[in-house]
Amino acid sequence: MAHVDRLTVYPVKALDGMDCESVSIRPGGTLAHDREFAMFDADGDVINGKRTDRVHDIDTGYDPETGTLSVTTDDDSTSFELRDERGRSRATEWLSAFFDVDLTVERDETLGYVDRREIGPSVISTATLETVASWFDDVTVAGLRRRLRANVEIGGVPAFWEDRFVGADAPAFRAGGVRFEGVTPCGRCVVPQRDPDTGEKTPEFREQFIERRQETFPEWADRDAFDHFYTLMLIARVPEANRGSDLGVGDAVEVVPAVETS
Repeated sequence: MAHVDRLTVYPVKALDGMDCESVSIRPGGTLAHDREFAMFDADGDVINGKRTDRVHDIDTGYDPETGTLSVTTDDDSTSFELRDERGRSRATEWLSAFFDVDLTVERDETLGYVDRREIGPSVISTATLETVASWFDDVTVAGLRRRLRANVEIGGVPAFWEDRFVGADAPAFRAGGVRFEGVTPCGRCVVPQRDPDTGEKTPEFREQFIERRQETFPEWADRDAFDHFYTLMLIARVPEANRGSDLGVGDAVEVVPAVETS
């Protein structure tokens, strides 16, 4: 039976994720706590994994009750209360030194600093992760999950199930009481090519990925909706009527028509 298998948010953009048993949908259509904070340089450009592989040299945890970010490196371990102005100032100083960039830590509770701010959560199936991990000798499912950084993972469905929700006449799906409408496939960047622990690039990851993705492209997907084969994961939209709802691990998932009728 199709169901929500995992929910993951990334409290500080570019840093580690946090698994949740349930999350609420923000007014902006994203998951609560996802990319609630982000690091920006003096020019207003974001500090992320595309920009620096130093993100692989830091382990972080987050307590949503207190807003406390814990950080651990080979040389240091400390924590900061990011919802407190003084704590965020301390975090800014520490992170500036770590990334060797004069940065600030900003907060957005309504939408978060997701890449596509007009859209919403990212979706992938467990079977997709298992299949793609099998394409590489040294890539595990857990490791691939950390490389791709999806929000919503769906179990009980076939690999590349999420590809059906974009293109001409694409349906939507409902998880619990939340409707998800596909917007676009997720074109991937350099980050999935790196080992999430070491930051080392997996040899020929992109080339091998594209070759196997093309070979296994599902018959139920609309090829015209994909600009290229270096894509994996669905970027979805939650309609305004469903924002404020809760989404939980174990919620049943069903495919529904693109246009709801009363």
